[in-house]
Amino acid sequence: MKLFECVPNVSEGRDAAVADACAQAISRAGATLANRTSDPVHHRSVFTFFGEAEPVLEAAVALARVTTERIDLRKHTGEHPRIGALDVLPFVPLYDASLEDAASVARSAGERIWAATGVPVFFYGAAAAREDYRQLPRARRGGFEGLCARWEAGDRPDLGDVALHPGAGAVAVGARAPLVAFNVVLASDDVRIARKIAATLRESGGGLRTLRALGIDLGDGRVQVSFNVTDTEALPLDRLVEVVRRQARRAGVAIAGTELIGLLPRRALATVAARRLGLDDPDEVTQPC
Repeated sequence: MKLFECVPNVSEGRDAAVADACAQAISRAGATLANRTSDPVHHRSVFTFFGEAEPVLEAAVALARVTTERIDLRKHTGEHPRIGALDVLPFVPLYDASLEDAASVARSAGERIWAATGVPVFFYGAAAAREDYRQLPRARRGGFEGLCARWEAGDRPDLGDVALHPGAGAVAVGARAPLVAFNVVLASDDVRIARKIAATLRESGGGLRTLRALGIDLGDGRVQVSFNVTDTEALPLDRLVEVVRRQARRAGVAIAGTELIGLLPRRALATVAARRLGLDDPDEVTQPC
């Protein structure tokens, strides 16, 4: 059976009614909604749903209709980068599905979303139509406010004959392997510390391989280093926490806590447990009793 996970990031984290409408659209389309989180500081909600190709596609398009109708980025401010109301729409292969299968589903989703909503589409990851759009930050550069300038410079969407939808912007649709969205909260109100740690640790700054990171002010006397971990075998989550702890200690700051956004593969937890218990094989942790 070819199953797919979809983890859309929606640019609304404060209005519960909009988030509820998004969740209802996903479920009514026939996909299995497994998780949802909303964050008012990021002004962002993340949904995780599963299914075979067709119900997942139907759910993605239904979600795009809701976000296009209910979210206006001209009135939106938040800490997280975004180009669209439905900002990022990644498809992840599960079980017998391959990454190319997920890329095919992503391309179909992009075509249906453009036809249904008039929101232009950039493809990224394994679905990228251009090699330099393999990385999501490249597809999302400049944010919503920069879409017109990109159009004028010749950087056009992969689908759509407009620079942006007036209120909903554009959407980045992609295919990728599983990743873990994981935040480390610091007991400090100095966002410069979080941004320095993020800049030091992320792969694009010469830091840890496969790691993406941002420093964010939570506005409550704490700051956050927000991570996307794309390979938890190469970088187990407990190692990441310890690396952040060492970096923060140099600035005289402690870790206040951590936060998982969405779901994570069972093996990511097994890898942490095996390291902590001194086991050679993470599979020993996941064996049924």
